[in-house]
Amino acid sequence: MDSFWDWFWLLVWWFLFFAYLIVLFQIIGDLFRDRALSGWWKAVWVVFLIVFPFLTALVYLIARGNGMAERQLQAVQRAKVETDSYIREVATKSPAEHIADAKALLDQGVISQEEFDTLKAKALA
Repeated sequence: MDSFWDWFWLLVWWFLFFAYLIVLFQIIGDLFRDRALSGWWKAVWVVFLIVFPFLTALVYLIARGNGMAERQLQAVQRAKVETDSYIREVATKSPAEHIADAKALLDQGVISQEEFDTLKAKALA
């Protein structure tokens, strides 16, 4: 590691390694997100990812890339709907409901008396 080019190539290889890990985890996440694929096929894909990692990742991205993008889009849309629903639910609560929620947390020991007082002051403000 004495020359600039040794460090440069080390950096390139580390970048490629981390890029491969990201792709690998995306593929594994997609496999378990796909409800249409049976458990046996998922196991086959995982085994091939272990035995022939680069070739299998390339084949998976070519063969199932469109479905992978669609499943990711559905997951993001589902998360957005759930987040929007939660925000609407919290935004429509009255100050008394917020104080009751904080009191329940205080009674459970999740928050301290100081935190309860802070939440109560914010709810009444």
